[in-house]
Amino acid sequence: MIMAALLPVIVLGLYIYYRDPVPEPASWLLRSFFAGVAICIPVAFAELWLLHVFFAGGAPHTLFGTTAQAFLVAAVPEEAAKLLVLWLILRRNPYFDEHFDGIVYAVCVGLGFAAIENVGYVLQSGEGWLTVAVMRALLAVPGHYAFAIIMGYYYSIYHFVSRTPATALKMLLMPVLAHGVYDALAMSGSVDPVAGGISFFVLIYFCYKLQKAAQKRVAELANKR
Repeated sequence: MIMAALLPVIVLGLYIYYRDPVPEPASWLLRSFFAGVAICIPVAFAELWLLHVFFAGGAPHTLFGTTAQAFLVAAVPEEAAKLLVLWLILRRNPYFDEHFDGIVYAVCVGLGFAAIENVGYVLQSGEGWLTVAVMRALLAVPGHYAFAIIMGYYYSIYHFVSRTPATALKMLLMPVLAHGVYDALAMSGSVDPVAGGISFFVLIYFCYKLQKAAQKRVAELANKR
């Protein structure tokens, strides 16, 4: 079960590692990955607190409520924590010297977070763990991977190309928007089965477009020095 949960993390991590024209030191990549693992606990506490603040500790019962939960309780604290960790890792990293490096380190942080989250979901799913593992391998883990690519892309653009407030804002805003839309679509079925059925197909299309956008950014920065 644990290997099934970790396999998509390993595959995507190796893919981005081998796309790097000048691979980063393994020690820094592992440091980034385990930093992503480490933030899971404080983020979980933050999400519980936000759930209490906005929904009195209960689950929302409307589509507006699930959408608000997707953005305010999940996307904002998770992506903000990832960005904080990414900044702490890169601010004094002597190997952060190429455009593609921002994507590599952001993906390591994002996959570290996704690894723990994925293991938790699979272990809690009981007899249906294989279905959960497959669905999350196709959607949730690639989602975190894509959010990380978007964050790393704008981090590198800000660092190497354009140090403007607009670019700095995009480092957080763009992955939060992508993450929030993903979660809002995924959570809609918990309050409205019909909307959930429609949202599932919209989610598949959204994930496809998200991966296309992420790969476009990978290709763009892989060719820059």
